[in-house]
Amino acid sequence: MLLVWALLWFARVSPTGSALLTRIETALGLAREGSGLVLPAGTEIGGPFQLVDPSGRTLSEADFRGRWMLVYFGYTFCPDLCPTELQTMAAALDRLGAAAAGVAPLFITIDPERDTPDVLAKYVKLFDPRIVGLTGSPSAIATAARNFRVYSAKVPGKNGAPYLMDHSSLIYLMDPQGRLAALFDQGTTARDLADAIRSHMARPG
Repeated sequence: MLLVWALLWFARVSPTGSALLTRIETALGLAREGSGLVLPAGTEIGGPFQLVDPSGRTLSEADFRGRWMLVYFGYTFCPDLCPTELQTMAAALDRLGAAAAGVAPLFITIDPERDTPDVLAKYVKLFDPRIVGLTGSPSAIATAARNFRVYSAKVPGKNGAPYLMDHSSLIYLMDPQGRLAALFDQGTTARDLADAIRSHMARPG
C-alpha cells in the first residue's frame, strides 16, 4: 500500500503525472465524487493515534469524536505543498462559516525530528488558529502515518542544505465516527473543499 501512495505522490509532481494518476486511480478502483476521491468499499484508512498538540497535551483520535476531522500530513520545512494545502484548508473553513465549528482541522507532522510542539504552534498560526498541529515520537508518527496510508521519505539536502521530506499530499475528511468520508488531492480549491465538506455534513447518519 505504501508503494501505491508513493506512486500517487509521484503522479502529482511528475510533468506527466496527470495521465499516470488517472491510470493509478483506475487500477485501484478509486472513484471521483465531485472534487474528492472515493476508495473501494472495505478499504480502511484512519485509526488510532496518540500525538502531542502545541500545548503539550496528548491527544488521540477519540478526542475528536463527534466532529469531522480534516487531516493533512506534512512538515513545517515543506517549501511548497504544505503551505498551499494549509491555505486551502483555512480558506475552506472560512467558507463554511458557522459550520466550521463542527470541523477539527489537523496538521500532523511527518518530521518529528524538527517539528516540536513549539515549532508547530508558531507554524499553524500563520494559516489559521483553528488548525491543530500534532507531533510525537517517531514511532507515534509512524503509527499515525501507517494508519492513514501516508507515504514519506527523507531526502538529503543538496550542498549542505537541510533535508527535505518527500510525501503524499492528500487531505482526508473523516466523519464524526472516525471513518474516512472523502479524500482530496493536490489542487482541490477551497470552494470545492468547503462544498464537499458541507455536502457530507448534510447527509443523514
